[in-house]
Amino acid sequence: MLCSRCKKRPAVVFIATNTNSSNTQGLCLTCAKELGIKPVTDLMDKMGIDDEQLEAMQEQFGGLMNPEELGEAFGGAADREEEDNDALFTPGGAATFPFLQNIFGDSFQAGGNAAQNANAQKSAEKKQKVEKRPKRKHLDTYCYNLTQKAKDGKLDAIIGRDKEIGRVVQILSRRTKNNPCLIGEPGVGKTAIAEGLALRIASGNVPARLRTKEIHLLDLTALVAGTQFRGQFESRIKGLVDEVKADGNIILFIDEVHNLVGTGDAEGSMNAANILKPALSRGEIQVIGATTFTEYRKYIEKDSALERRFQPVTVSEPSIQDTVDVLIGIKPYYENYHRVKISNELVKKAVVLSERYITDRFLPDKAIDLLDESCACAALRNTAMDEYDAVSAQCGELKKQEDALASEKDIDYEKLAEVRCELARLENKVQELAPEALGAQVTEEDIAKVIELWTGIPASRVKENELKKLASIEDKLKSRIIGQDEAMKAVSAAIRRSRVQISPRRRPASFIFVGPTGVGKTELVKVLSQELFDTPETLIRLDMSEFMEKHSVSRIIGSPPGYVGYDESGQVTEKVRRRPYSVLLFDEIEKAHPDVMNILLQILDEGKITDAHGRTVNFENTVIIMTSNAGSDRKDAALGFAKTESEISKEKALKALSEFLRPEFLSRIDEVIVFRPLEENDFVSIARLMLSEYVDSLKEKGVQFTFQDSACQWLAHHAIGGKSGARDLRNLVRREVEDRITTAFIDAEDTQILGIDLFAEGDQLKINAL
Repeated sequence: MLCSRCKKRPAVVFIATNTNSSNTQGLCLTCAKELGIKPVTDLMDKMGIDDEQLEAMQEQFGGLMNPEELGEAFGGAADREEEDNDALFTPGGAATFPFLQNIFGDSFQAGGNAAQNANAQKSAEKKQKVEKRPKRKHLDTYCYNLTQKAKDGKLDAIIGRDKEIGRVVQILSRRTKNNPCLIGEPGVGKTAIAEGLALRIASGNVPARLRTKEIHLLDLTALVAGTQFRGQFESRIKGLVDEVKADGNIILFIDEVHNLVGTGDAEGSMNAANILKPALSRGEIQVIGATTFTEYRKYIEKDSALERRFQPVTVSEPSIQDTVDVLIGIKPYYENYHRVKISNELVKKAVVLSERYITDRFLPDKAIDLLDESCACAALRNTAMDEYDAVSAQCGELKKQEDALASEKDIDYEKLAEVRCELARLENKVQELAPEALGAQVTEEDIAKVIELWTGIPASRVKENELKKLASIEDKLKSRIIGQDEAMKAVSAAIRRSRVQISPRRRPASFIFVGPTGVGKTELVKVLSQELFDTPETLIRLDMSEFMEKHSVSRIIGSPPGYVGYDESGQVTEKVRRRPYSVLLFDEIEKAHPDVMNILLQILDEGKITDAHGRTVNFENTVIIMTSNAGSDRKDAALGFAKTESEISKEKALKALSEFLRPEFLSRIDEVIVFRPLEENDFVSIARLMLSEYVDSLKEKGVQFTFQDSACQWLAHHAIGGKSGARDLRNLVRREVEDRITTAFIDAEDTQILGIDLFAEGDQLKINAL
């Protein structure tokens, strides 16, 4: 309500007469002082408020009662309560009456500080006038000033990304729709680009148009928190936009900008995106957004009105060399924090290992995290650092004690000498401990241990040199796959050729394994995945009998727009994008639809493919293997003389493959490897491998398992007549060995079995339980 005397200013003092309490008179501060209302004059004298300050306070009261900010005088009570609550939690705000804090300044405190400092405050305020500054309540409450943090040295240096930052500067220099949106995978450095721009503004390394700008990071969570009633959220957004407009030099940075869509959305109210659209379109406010490809497609692309107000800036994952440069640039921050030493060679090793073993995250984020935790591992291992900190703390206490003794009137020189002597001894000890405590070196062992904790891959495998691994891969494959030496030699040569990457054309190693069932084709793929990439999870297996229809292509690269499942990624492209170091197995390719195989042409030739969402998926580091039984049952006579059995088998296989695969597809394959049928000696060796698998499992039960060569020969002799190769042998071992051992455990009942020996006697297989 307005003052009942002047009818101009809002009433803040209310007087009720004793005779008629219903007759209440409302006065403004100015009128109350002119009428000599005693409580008002006493308060002004006590607080040292002069007429000019009184007028300023009156203007602030007018602002509090402004209907544009708080609604009508009584209809917007809920909004005023919300605004008071915001001030209640503002750092430095008053605890009980926040608006009095704004009016009377620091003189009004919840305790008795104002009464104690009244005279000093009175004399100080009489000498200076009230300084009016632009109201930035919303900016100070809901935003963080990145430019100021950059000036204060609280932001890490940003290495690289000059192209992306230059593109952002160019968009910000536009007249309208000058709002860049940084789009990239999580962890590639989108937020770092905004911080890099803030650092450039702080150092003046930007065009003149941007030198006076400030970048403020908007906290959307704080903006929404506490909004209970209709209109509160809109009031905050409008207040924030008005402050940004009034300042004219504010650039808002909204991390996870897709959260604008739906934020504050409730029945009968507008969400944040719709409130900001007009101001964004007219260029009244400038916003830098950051989001991922998935959220951009899901939220922003669907709102075309919001999408056209942002100019997308794609932030791609940096290369290994760029990531090495980034880590070398920020290395001093981690050395100072952890008090360790990091060599440049170790930085490169951390980047390479993170790229190879941590496949579900992106550079440089995963490399930085790996280096950070490796530093923490090295610092915790350094016990000298604990002693160094303890001795340094004792030195600090002794220095305080020395200063206290030296400042006394009657100095105790004997005690002072003792303290100084002890202090000198401890300082010498600190100097002795410093090289060992502050010079701990981060090692490759620390990185390997962290990767083991993250992925479960043993540290010894992580530390193994890849070139040494490639040199011994043929021997390791032969120890696991029996009777296919020629196939192992061809696979090993092609793998080495692909991994060393001498050729300028980057393409994946690709094979077609042809041969009868049960000779080791699929088993070789499993062993290759384990030996090359150290974990069986890197094997991506696709049964091509599930891809017999033409529309099955969508399962590989994803569904096109308008089809069911468009939002979901393809089975192959998504898995390879997440795990670029993997073995891709297409099992029984003769059962797949021809269009499904033709989609692999680009992968085999260029090493990359574009999925349904327009993302390029890199297959350069994969090994692609296709298996087939084609040609294994052919009895055609071979033409020519002096041909080996393997050459004849390969001719039959190529002839059979050409019946369902196009010539340009076959020409892109590195090797067509023919697996020969297994002989009895091969079955003996395979039986030995299968029986060895039971040694460790029975050892866990406290039983020592042994077997004789006669048992292996018996198993091989009885399995060789089947048509399924090693699968027949596996089934035979399960029936004749597993069942006998299980029966022995059951018959023993409470008796402890310490050992089991497996042997053949005549035409029978027997076990001896000890």
